[in-house]
Amino acid sequence: MRRKDFLKTASPLFLLLVNGNVINATKQWDYWMKRKPILRFALVSDIHYGEPKTDYNMFLKTLIWKINTAHSKKPLDFCVLNGDIVHDDPKFYPSVKPIVGQLKMKWHVTPGNHDKITPDEWMQIWDTPVNFDFRIKNSVFLAGTTSNEKGKYTCPNLSWFQEKLETYKEAKNLFVINHINTAKLTKHGIDCPEYIDLLKKYDNVRAVFNGHDHDEDGIKKHREIPFVFDAHAGGSWGTDYKGFRVVELMKDNSILTYMMNPDTPINNATL
Repeated sequence: MRRKDFLKTASPLFLLLVNGNVINATKQWDYWMKRKPILRFALVSDIHYGEPKTDYNMFLKTLIWKINTAHSKKPLDFCVLNGDIVHDDPKFYPSVKPIVGQLKMKWHVTPGNHDKITPDEWMQIWDTPVNFDFRIKNSVFLAGTTSNEKGKYTCPNLSWFQEKLETYKEAKNLFVINHINTAKLTKHGIDCPEYIDLLKKYDNVRAVFNGHDHDEDGIKKHREIPFVFDAHAGGSWGTDYKGFRVVELMKDNSILTYMMNPDTPINNATL
């Protein structure tokens, strides 16, 4: 991708170092874009399919097309849709699922506060529980719900996370995925001090990925843990673009991450 095209379609490049430091690496764009990651994935949240007075069908179809385009240029190992897939009404799931199914890479879904279905119903629709884990290339991902079927914000299940964190304590990297920020770093976040205390016990926790706050697309640190936000892919408010986050794990274990804007044409661009 040419530098000028990248700057039209992405946010600044941020580098997460092994020691937990976060630096802006945009000035080293050419160097980082030439490096080959050992793991590459995308995160997207807040599709809000079905929200009144929004073009939710177009938003989702554009998103899927752009993620697939990025994948065709530089393969993604997987994609996570991190909550608020639909907007308040489960009747939209039959329309959403086949569109999401057009993704060309492996994908996962997590529930958000607007999804409003029971864990059993979620399992029936997506064939995955509301709390789940997977391992790929010596990195582990723990996805835990932060809301219930009524849309009430809830702290993650401590016993489930404690079991999984202990199970994977020897993994080189551990990434956490929660729809709602649990460190109260944002207007719409929640305060879960016991959960944060638990995460801090494990040195291999590299980052926590959050959605929910449509107007947040940066990285905030709390107790040296990076909390990484991915703006929104749909809905009626938030950043002035609707995008998705790309994360690239390098051989030296540093992590490069940036936001992509799927509504801006990527003219002759390659990823």
